[in-house]
Amino acid sequence: MLKTFSKGGIHPPDNKLSAEKAIEVLPPPEMVSIPISQHIGAPAKVVVKKNDKVKVGQIIAESGGFVSANIHSSVSGTVLKIEETFDASGYKRMSVTIKVEGDEWLETIDRKPEIIQECLLSAEEIIAKITTAGIVGLGGATFPTQVKLMVPRGMTAEVLVINGVECEPYLTADDRLMLEKGEEILVGVSILMKALNVNKAIVGIENNKLLAIANMEKLAKKFQGISIQPLKVSYPQGGEKQLIKACINREVPSGGLPISVGSVVQNVGTAFAVYEAVQKNKPLFERVVTVTGKSVKKPANFLARIGTPLTNLIEAAGGLPDDTGKIVSGGPMMGKALKNAEVPMTKGTSGVLILPTEEAKRKTVQECIRCAKCVSACPMGLEPYLMMPLSERKIFDKLEKERVMDCIECGSCSYTCPSNRPLLDYIRLGKASVGAIMRSRKK
Repeated sequence: MLKTFSKGGIHPPDNKLSAEKAIEVLPPPEMVSIPISQHIGAPAKVVVKKNDKVKVGQIIAESGGFVSANIHSSVSGTVLKIEETFDASGYKRMSVTIKVEGDEWLETIDRKPEIIQECLLSAEEIIAKITTAGIVGLGGATFPTQVKLMVPRGMTAEVLVINGVECEPYLTADDRLMLEKGEEILVGVSILMKALNVNKAIVGIENNKLLAIANMEKLAKKFQGISIQPLKVSYPQGGEKQLIKACINREVPSGGLPISVGSVVQNVGTAFAVYEAVQKNKPLFERVVTVTGKSVKKPANFLARIGTPLTNLIEAAGGLPDDTGKIVSGGPMMGKALKNAEVPMTKGTSGVLILPTEEAKRKTVQECIRCAKCVSACPMGLEPYLMMPLSERKIFDKLEKERVMDCIECGSCSYTCPSNRPLLDYIRLGKASVGAIMRSRKK
C-alpha cells in the first residue's frame, strides 16, 4: 500500500499536460529586471550601480541578514537602472534592470557536461558555497537553503527528506528534472546529507510520475543511504509536514519545524541547484519553469534565466490563447493570479498557468451549509468554515486560538466548498494580521 499523510487531502485532476515535454533552454531576453528580494527574509543589498558591466553569475546584491540570500546576474550586459518594479504579487520591489549584451559567464563556473560525483569539501565548506550561490527552496517557499542546514543547538538532524512530489496540478518542472537530471539531483542529495551529517535520505515522489520513480530508483542504487519512496497521489502531499508524515511517519507539532522531529526537507530542484553550486561553482540564476494550460498551443518546460519577463515564456509556449481568463504564477491551488504578465520570473517561479475564461470565473458565493467538507479536506486538522467569519469580523484573538498560523494555505478547503465560499482568501488575510500581532507581542 502506498504511503501518504493521515489528515485530509484532496485529489484534483492532474492536468500534467507538459509531462512529456523535455526541458528546453530559453535564450536570454533583451533585458531583465532582477528583484533583490526573491526569498523569505531580509532583502539583499545592491552592490552594483548604474552603467556597471556585469557577467552571468556575478553577485549584484549581497545577503541582507541571517535569513537572506545573495542575488546574481542571470545575464551579461550593462546595468540600466536600479529602481522599484512590480513583482508577480503586484507589489513594488527594488530591482536591478540589465540590458543584455552577449552571454559572457564568470570564468569560475564549470560549464562542462561531465557529472562530478565526489565531494571532498567539509560540511562548513559546503554550506559556505551554498550561501555564496544564493540558493533558496525551489519548491515555492524560497527559504534560504543555508539556514535550513544550520541545525539549532540542542536539536539533531536524523533524516533528509527530499520533495519530488510536485502535487500541484499542471506543474511538471520537477518531474522533468528527475527524468533528465536525476544523477545530478542525487549527487546534490548526498552533498546535503554531508552538510547535515546524516546517513539517511528519502526522496518522496507521487505515484503519478512512474517514469521519474523508475529512473530515480535505478540511479539511487549507486548512492549509499538514499532511498526512493513512491507515495499515494493526494494533494497537498508536497507540504513539508504532510511529506514528513508520509515518508517517516513523524508528526511535526503545532508551531513546530521539521527539525523538531529530526528531519530537514529540501526540494529536488534545490538539490539540483546545490549540485551545480558545490560541484560546478554555478550560482542560482536560472531554473526550470512549466508554462501550461488547456488552451496553450505548446505546453512546455523551460530552463529560463531569472528576471526573464513572463511574457517571453508565454510567447515561447505559443502565445496567449484567445480565451485567456486568468494568468497564474504557480499552480492552480497555491499560485497567485497576475494583474499582467510584464513581471519577471524569480527563483520561486515554478510555473505559469494560463486558465481559459470558463475556468477562471469565480462562482456565486452562497451561505455556509455546515457540511464540514472543508474540515474533512484540511490536512492540518483545522476548521476553515469557522476561521473565515472570524477573519471577516477581525476577531483575531479567537482566530489565533483556532490555530490559524498552522494553515499551510493549500486551498483544499476552498476547492471542496459546495457554497463556493472564498475560505482561503479570508484565512490568508486573518493569518497575516495574527502573524503581525504575534510579532509585535514578541517585541
